[in-house]
Amino acid sequence: MGDQVVITGMGAVTPIGIGVENFWKALIDGVRGVEPITRFDVTDLPVKFAGCVKDFNPEQFMPKKLTREMDLFMQYGYAAAEEALTDAGLNPDNIEERKVPAERIGIVVGTAYAGIATIAETQDGISTGAHSKVSPRFVPKIIGNVAAAQIAIAKGFRGPSLTVTTACSSGADALSTGIMILKSGEADVVLCVGAEAAISPLNILGLTAAHALSTRNEEPATASRPFDATRDGFVMGEGGGCIIIETEAHAKARGAKIHASVIGWANSTDGYHVTSPHPEGIGAIACMKKSIEKAGIKPEEVDYINTHGTSTPKGDVIETKAIHTLFGDYAGKLAVSSTKGSTGHMMGAGGIIETIACVKSVQDDIVPPTLNLDNPDPECDLDYVPNVARKQTVNIAMSNAFGFGGQNSSILVKKYNWGN
Repeated sequence: MGDQVVITGMGAVTPIGIGVENFWKALIDGVRGVEPITRFDVTDLPVKFAGCVKDFNPEQFMPKKLTREMDLFMQYGYAAAEEALTDAGLNPDNIEERKVPAERIGIVVGTAYAGIATIAETQDGISTGAHSKVSPRFVPKIIGNVAAAQIAIAKGFRGPSLTVTTACSSGADALSTGIMILKSGEADVVLCVGAEAAISPLNILGLTAAHALSTRNEEPATASRPFDATRDGFVMGEGGGCIIIETEAHAKARGAKIHASVIGWANSTDGYHVTSPHPEGIGAIACMKKSIEKAGIKPEEVDYINTHGTSTPKGDVIETKAIHTLFGDYAGKLAVSSTKGSTGHMMGAGGIIETIACVKSVQDDIVPPTLNLDNPDPECDLDYVPNVARKQTVNIAMSNAFGFGGQNSSILVKKYNWGN
């Protein structure tokens, strides 16, 4: 069992709290992080609210020079990585104390949009004549891989560095990719980061045109209502998350604490449509099934599923059907919830943050609630833990993340047995 993958560090920057413990407490307490947007003028926009990160001061996590060189999505990822490194006992600022060679520390970042907000803002300035020059920092701020590069440069990592962009499964796929790096022997420690800061007028207009977003401008706090009969689309969120993984043998050898085991992971594609999930959920079913098979467990051993559950009319029904198909009669006994009623849809960061929620669930034996579920949809008939967190035994939890292009990702975490 020494080669099983374990989680030794976690970090979170979310619309409901900065820091893993703050995030988790807010999630369990039913805090809603969706509010009117104040970052830019929304007067003429069809959607005027989102799950924005609040009270984020980047200088608390990084040198002032870096705050000028990094896009906001990079700053969120960097701050989450800083917390995770400290949590893992891998001193962020003292290479000598790490006891892990720099070339054996890898990093994978997942992001759906990278620097889209900076791109849109810069182009708008040029188009309107507000400015005629572009900053020399522009290109490094907008390209996705520099999020990983900035962390590696600042911390002295020299192992594998990859960036994945698989829409809203990007964060979860960063974790899957990190696991594959560990399993291949290319690194001993991998930072798996999800980061997103795509709340901008351009993106709001694009997603509204695609009929993807909720337009409940009069009641933003309850606009994200997964599985509710009155749901009308997802709510954009943002933030950053980091999960540090290593093999059990390596973690024990350096005396690291272990939060949980990662026992299953999988990725699949629907091969169906660029925005709509397959009506029968074939890709989601295959992905969840593969993750369970890889873990070597039976479906009925899963205690909790943190669903993708974005609050879209089609997506929530299809994911519900997929769970019914795979789990059969046991589906009705599963605790199933979506945390997006609290955070909104954090897109590329969501897969990591929601996996952290699963880790905390197995650690504390608590299932986070699905907020704003007041009018159950007859087609969504699972136990969604509506509105109030539930105390129950959770040994194994699954996190699902799906995305445009038919992307599917599933992660299984298990309560760590220190008697191994």
